[in-house]
Amino acid sequence: MSAAKKSAIRQYIYNPAKCPWTATWNVIGQKRKGIIWWRLSVGIGRFGELQRAIPQVSRKVLTQQLREMERDGIISRRVIRQPPSPRGNRSISGRGVTVVEYELTDHGRSMAPAIEAVCRWGASHLVYKSSAGGPN
Repeated sequence: MSAAKKSAIRQYIYNPAKCPWTATWNVIGQKRKGIIWWRLSVGIGRFGELQRAIPQVSRKVLTQQLREMERDGIISRRVIRQPPSPRGNRSISGRGVTVVEYELTDHGRSMAPAIEAVCRWGASHLVYKSSAGGPN
């Protein structure tokens, strides 16, 4: 490494608001956001479907992660109110059913190449760890 590059690195003051790694990690690295992204990458997901697909996450954490992803523009949220039907599609109150659907936005879908690259590295890391040469 050149002396100029070392000097530039030493003078760098970490600013989380301007760090690309921190920005990326905040979007996909927190709690179960990567898993939520992966699940939504295959199509629209309702809250209950997401909860069943990711059983290791509590309702509270899933709600929090979805809200943060919506705030960051990664997903969109749509509330659908269905009127009561005569065949039993009713809530306890008899007012119908409210369904919440989530899907990736264009901005969220733009993360696919980065997430695929991280997954490829993760797969090779798992092989490395399981091989005789890698630490477990």
